[in-house]
Amino acid sequence: MLEYMHVRNLALIKDCEISFTKGLNILTGETGAGKSVLLGSVNLALGAKADKEIIRTGEEEAYVELVFSLNESARKTLESMEITADEGTVVVSRKITPTKNVFKINGEIVPAKQVKELAGGLLDIHGQHEHQSLLNNVKQRDMIDAFGGDKVRDALKEVALACEHFNTLKEELENASSKSEGREREISLLKYECDEIEAAELVIGEDEELEEAYKKMQSAEKLLGYVNESMALISGGAEGDAGSLVSRALGLMRKASGLDEGAEKMAEALANVEDMLGDFSLEASRYAESLEFSEEDFVKTEERLNIINSLKLKFGSTIQKILDYYEEKSAELEKLENLTDYIEKLKKDTDAALADYVAKAHTLSELRKSAAEDFSKLLASELLSLSFLDARFNVLIESSESVVNKNGFDNVEFMISTNPGEPMKPIKNVASGGELSRIMLAIKTILAKRDEVDALIFDEIDAGISGRTAWEVSGRLSRLAREHQVIAITHLAQIAASADSHFEIVKNVEDGSTVTNILRLDGDGEIRELARMLGSDSLDEATLTNARELKAKANERKGTV
Repeated sequence: MLEYMHVRNLALIKDCEISFTKGLNILTGETGAGKSVLLGSVNLALGAKADKEIIRTGEEEAYVELVFSLNESARKTLESMEITADEGTVVVSRKITPTKNVFKINGEIVPAKQVKELAGGLLDIHGQHEHQSLLNNVKQRDMIDAFGGDKVRDALKEVALACEHFNTLKEELENASSKSEGREREISLLKYECDEIEAAELVIGEDEELEEAYKKMQSAEKLLGYVNESMALISGGAEGDAGSLVSRALGLMRKASGLDEGAEKMAEALANVEDMLGDFSLEASRYAESLEFSEEDFVKTEERLNIINSLKLKFGSTIQKILDYYEEKSAELEKLENLTDYIEKLKKDTDAALADYVAKAHTLSELRKSAAEDFSKLLASELLSLSFLDARFNVLIESSESVVNKNGFDNVEFMISTNPGEPMKPIKNVASGGELSRIMLAIKTILAKRDEVDALIFDEIDAGISGRTAWEVSGRLSRLAREHQVIAITHLAQIAASADSHFEIVKNVEDGSTVTNILRLDGDGEIRELARMLGSDSLDEATLTNARELKAKANERKGTV
């Protein structure tokens, strides 16, 4: 259930905190006090579109925070999001600025999509004009599907997958059929591209090796000159080369070591230098040989690189991408070369996919019809308890196999008769605004028994009703509040009198600005608010007595409903 709400700097609300309770929570107040804005903030926290104009004048940001007790559905959703559930509660918040919105679940920033996903398992909101959705055939179908539960939901998924598969094959068939017109030209182009790549006999990594060899060849003349000159300085055969000089020095030091042992180490050092110079001469000679190449080798390397770079410009920036392109185009070429057979196969696959869709749609349709039958019986019973003289209700489901849609091929129409002797007609043709409100309340009551949602919010469910009907709606809300938390905005004293917790929303002027506040009423405060709602201009003793009697009657009715 919704335990707590904090709203700051939203429209007329400066800073408002509400702790809701179990049972029936009623919100009342003068017209324009901000009742709908307060409950609208719940929608905003749960992902509804927000205009920057909603931020209170003079403030930089608005903020809404909701705290819910955690049910099993919400717990599973949080686990799938890898968000920790804190001590059996979940905190959802939204900060609204002129440039951005920040949503959080238990302190973690999340996208609006995740907030909306979580909200579906926490509460159900009935907006001021939601009863008008009863006039929409798609919304009517959605209500039957919701009533049908897991079986209908699973069948819907199967139909959606079958529909997607059919549409994919159908599109592919249309594309293949259109290609048959320019088939020869496209085959010619694809053959040219595939033959060009195939003839190159590409090997992954060869371009890097060729680039390195080509660079070396281009620099070979300079490199060879540097190496040969270095070799001449070390061991060129002249008396002044380094090798000759070190050899002469080594000979002298060996003579010296024969005269004095102290010169032996220096002789050994020169011997090492002589060895190093010898090693260098050998390595340099080998390197010089590697720099020798024929003009033919240079031309072949250059031509090979030109072929590879040309293919890169046409088909991909690497040899791997060129080969991937080749595989893709080869498959296309094979399809085109066998296009007639391919189209025939696609036709068979498409027909089979359509048959599969139709079979699954039939299964869904039968489940809907079964759910609709039970739904009709329950709703007719609910309507009789809401002051309808006669309540006959039926769900008409017409199917058309020519319709391929992710939701199946059923058209759903709510049929109703609320007057004795009158035939059933589409609900959009006969129901008044007040009747639609009561019908929607009955539907919400039925659906609430089928799902795990703990909290139900009704924004002016009392539209278009009064008198005895108001008492019946009040009784229905009280019954609903035994199993769910109910939060409702109302203008009717009969409904407000049934509150388990009564909140008054008031509009005041503070420091020259209009501010909306909310007060939880005690016993005397509730009586005064009921007296105001009864239309009294003054709270004299007679008016307060009427209000007390109304409250007593409501309490008495709550014990019997």
